[in-house]
Amino acid sequence: MQGKATLTLKQMMHKRNCLQIGLCLIFLSLSPFVQLGFAETANESVRESRQLDHEAVRRGYRVLTEKAVLSSDFTQEVFDNLWQCWPEKLRAKAESASLEERRSMAFARYGLTPRPEDPEKPLQYVVDKAGNWTMNCFSCHGGTIYGKPYAGAPNNRFALQTLTEEIRRTKFKLGKSLSRMDLGSLVIPLGTTNGTTNAVVFGMGLMSHRDENLNIIPSAPRKFVHHDMDAPAWWNFHKKPYLYIDGFAQKGHRGLMQFMMIPENGRDFFINHEEDFRDVYAYISSLSAPEYPEVIDENLAEQGRAVFEQNCAECHGTYGDNEHYPNLRVPLEDIGTDPVRLTALEVDGRKKYARSWFAHANEKDEQVTHVDPDGYVAPALDGIWASAPYLHNGSIPTLWHLLNPSERPTIWRPLDQQFDAEKVGLNIQVEDKAPITELDAVLRRSYFDTTRFGKGNGGHDYPDVLSPTQKRAVLEYLKTL
Repeated sequence: MQGKATLTLKQMMHKRNCLQIGLCLIFLSLSPFVQLGFAETANESVRESRQLDHEAVRRGYRVLTEKAVLSSDFTQEVFDNLWQCWPEKLRAKAESASLEERRSMAFARYGLTPRPEDPEKPLQYVVDKAGNWTMNCFSCHGGTIYGKPYAGAPNNRFALQTLTEEIRRTKFKLGKSLSRMDLGSLVIPLGTTNGTTNAVVFGMGLMSHRDENLNIIPSAPRKFVHHDMDAPAWWNFHKKPYLYIDGFAQKGHRGLMQFMMIPENGRDFFINHEEDFRDVYAYISSLSAPEYPEVIDENLAEQGRAVFEQNCAECHGTYGDNEHYPNLRVPLEDIGTDPVRLTALEVDGRKKYARSWFAHANEKDEQVTHVDPDGYVAPALDGIWASAPYLHNGSIPTLWHLLNPSERPTIWRPLDQQFDAEKVGLNIQVEDKAPITELDAVLRRSYFDTTRFGKGNGGHDYPDVLSPTQKRAVLEYLKTL
């Protein structure tokens, strides 16, 4: 259990020999893999062992994609006119395109994912019959695996900040009123790099205007430590007893409801929608990691398994027939990765969550909350090949770079949605500097600059104890998880 996670000094020294592959953020860890919306492609034996309520799973997916639990962000009319705000060359191309082609261009520009069961609709938004678009949880947790849509994959391409800015400009042109998101983004940034999110701060900001029973209370504006995070894949949710990368809150269906705390949703709203999120919890718990689609060198992978189990399994667990996930939190002084996420959440805020409605759902056992964690939880690595970029802030583009700390690029950008099979991760271009005045915001925000606040790519240097041959074998083994 998480309460036993803190390491002794002796264990911390031993941990230097652990290969902790990719500390992925687990913020509100709605965790999983689905190609068809319901977990139809999940391994049958795994689903049976979890004793799933398959009807609840299906209802949960419908809640996420069909039930708006927030106020609407914009309309179909606004979305269809976004092209008028695009850079000149792209705007000229859109002007001569059909409506269907423009919509496809918009999906590509903003990193929206077509729903597998209904490609005309985005996975990230509920679109009602009146044409109102309302963001859902898939905005961060519904993306693609190297170009192929997967509900539950982290959305490493979502350009929410740019989308919101261009929605706002389009509304001005059309004479439409602004939404809460349009106004809030002027105060709280939504993500300075495409595919990252400042959602942790959203949660803190929303909670600051509620008491512990979720009643709305007067509250003076507060300053928060804004920081971009990489949303985790959902397919390891069923393994995790706690939420968040620091593992401070025991997971439960109520904890999934935190981002609904807009002023329009009073306390009764949460009580009335609790059953919906029991279903969402069932859906998330049903999902499993995708299998690596290419050829694997089985002999090399078996060598990598031995190296992994000797050096990495104590933190990241074992896999296969007798798999075990330890849910181990590693002190920051040992893991050495970017500290901003850990220090940005204040102890008082964690304590308030621990006393709140979210943390008490009439469980038989009292929920456990760790109000002053000292590090990050080493994640389970199922499907790790499919969840680039790596570390909790998304600062490392491939598993090869994770295993070779001295080779990690300082500034990089993804070139396309193609898979780098050699390095296992994003196909990138290493850059000397990031543009500051690039007119196209989508391009400007495609650069990941690890020198910026909260975006550091240091730490997790355990692979340095391995030889190049061992690293190559581990890389091959990670494809099998």
